[in-house]
Amino acid sequence: MFIDSFGSMVFSEKVMKEVLSADSFRKLMKVRNEGMPMERPLADEVAEAMKNWAVEKGATHYTHWFQPMTGSTAEKHDAFLDRDRDGEPILELSGKALLKGESDASSFPSGGIRETFEARGYTVWDPTSDAFIREDTLCIPTSFGSYDGAVLDKKTPLLRSLETLNRQAVRLLRIYGEETRYVFSSVGLEQEYFLINKEDYAKRRDLILTERTLFGAPTPKGQVLDDHYYGTIRPRVKAFMKELDEELWKVGIYSKTEHNEVAPCQHEMAPVFARANIAIDENQLTMDIMKKVANRHGFVCLLHEKPFEGINGSGKHNNWSVSTAEGDNLLNPGKEPENNLRFLLFVTAVIKAVDDYQELLRVSVASAGNDHRLGGHEAPPAIISMYLGRKLRTVVDSIINGTDLKTAYAKSAKTEQNDDRNRTSPFAFTGNKFEFRMPGSSENVSCTNYILNTAVAESLKQFSDRLEKHAGKAELEDEIRKLVREELTAHERILFEGNGYSEEWVREAERRGLANIKSTPEAFAHYCDEKNVRLLTSHGILSREEIRARTVIGVSKYNNIINVEARTMLVMAEKDILPAAVKYGSEMAYGIESKQALGLDVEHETSILADINSHVKELAANNMRLKSVLDGQPADPEEAAMNAYRSILPVMNEERRIVDELELLLDKHSWPYPDYTDLLYYV
Repeated sequence: MFIDSFGSMVFSEKVMKEVLSADSFRKLMKVRNEGMPMERPLADEVAEAMKNWAVEKGATHYTHWFQPMTGSTAEKHDAFLDRDRDGEPILELSGKALLKGESDASSFPSGGIRETFEARGYTVWDPTSDAFIREDTLCIPTSFGSYDGAVLDKKTPLLRSLETLNRQAVRLLRIYGEETRYVFSSVGLEQEYFLINKEDYAKRRDLILTERTLFGAPTPKGQVLDDHYYGTIRPRVKAFMKELDEELWKVGIYSKTEHNEVAPCQHEMAPVFARANIAIDENQLTMDIMKKVANRHGFVCLLHEKPFEGINGSGKHNNWSVSTAEGDNLLNPGKEPENNLRFLLFVTAVIKAVDDYQELLRVSVASAGNDHRLGGHEAPPAIISMYLGRKLRTVVDSIINGTDLKTAYAKSAKTEQNDDRNRTSPFAFTGNKFEFRMPGSSENVSCTNYILNTAVAESLKQFSDRLEKHAGKAELEDEIRKLVREELTAHERILFEGNGYSEEWVREAERRGLANIKSTPEAFAHYCDEKNVRLLTSHGILSREEIRARTVIGVSKYNNIINVEARTMLVMAEKDILPAAVKYGSEMAYGIESKQALGLDVEHETSILADINSHVKELAANNMRLKSVLDGQPADPEEAAMNAYRSILPVMNEERRIVDELELLLDKHSWPYPDYTDLLYYV
């Protein structure tokens, strides 16, 4: 059975218990769960056991697997092979090598926090995330930083945010009268993706270089019939999903759900929840495995947020909750949420966090790809708001207004539905968790989660500061209810139950003072807002310099993506599209001349040829404009990003309009690329 191979390639707690002494296993669990320091003798024993286990599984190499600021993962493989004092070959992994590694870091993005010649980077083992084997290599999850201690990765701030959330949540629970060993945020990531034929992908220069179609006239069907959504999975795709599950299960990923999504050839997989850093490690691994498995089935897996114009894009829905070490979900409302003070405290803390740091959350999902996705086709708008569902919203309104809850329940329809969905809401309560729907499908969501963890921790800290003097006293419950009412009233503006796509909501959001940040450059302009810097520095997540570096990295990546896309457009237009249109026009002109010689009517053909010639002329002129705006980019990364958004993208959009119209004028065999019907409706 498949369950027999589940986790077979993971150095899990079960394996650790089998291969370590009882005392060492107990100490390692304290390191994993309570943050105790790792002593060298323990590291040596764990490393030896890990190496022996990996070699038995066929591994010959090990790597410190880390997540630099590129957003993807990185690895440098070292063989277990070494030589002893007699010059004979041995297999070795020392505790020192397990705990810390050195990698050349000169070419990873640093945002100016270090010079290019400062080449050293150090990887440090994350013992809370299990090591695993991929092919012949033992992968050891690690953090990544510079020689002088600067944070150069996505994982370190996330681990720090988990610590601060734990500290503040445990503190508040103690004031409330409850004890727990620790508190952590857990995450479930719904991963959307497209599968297209490998041979079609190979014929599209834009897909190869940018992973999205820069040109493409709409297919007549699109997704208007909604027949793909949850439809029967095609045999080829089902075979891919079967192997994907098998590969994910081997490395201990609880791949649970798979189905067709709304757009043709779009699909989704969702795993079971896990501790935030583990869930994100597993998602990074999942995306890598998806691409490799797809290749073996004649597919290419597209993780771009908007690979096709006019149909759904792909997101990575971030389902977030917070639990105790004993497995108690602190966002579980119970049967009577109005009387569950602990739940009200924690849900109020999340509402306050999202409202206070809405700009920072928008930064966390900002990317060139996501800019194309947000605001339509089931993606939430750029305005952040929260949807609570009928029952919880009724409770919240009753608390704010001081009204009788039974009367409010009687007036509210379907109040038993805790987990009603609003597909246009960026941040929705869905029963015992919040679903943040804004992250893009290709993103590493460490940033999203360290911001969310830290913002909620700040709310909890403020609550504890206020409630601490009432701890153990009779008035504590009244003070909690007073605090909850005041905070919900102060942050009611972030709550919205309606249609996030409507123009009325845009106007209403502006009236409420909510941010409407439409582009990545505008989003990153808020990263260094003083309140955001204060939040992240006061909790020890990032320094001011590291925040600034992430701003530079974000806008520079945006610039590079827009630049690559624009130059790819130019190459496609000049090397493929214009020659095809000119050739087709010449053949049509010859046909017109031949028919005229026979005295036949050529009005229709002449009209089409004139239209083609007009588009060819328009495209050639727009190419010149595109070259001009590209050559005029400012040197400053932030200025360049804003210029790309305001000046380059409009010219690119015009380029696309001209080419897509031209595609409809040429016959299919004359067009140099597979069209949308070819790409989306393969057998």
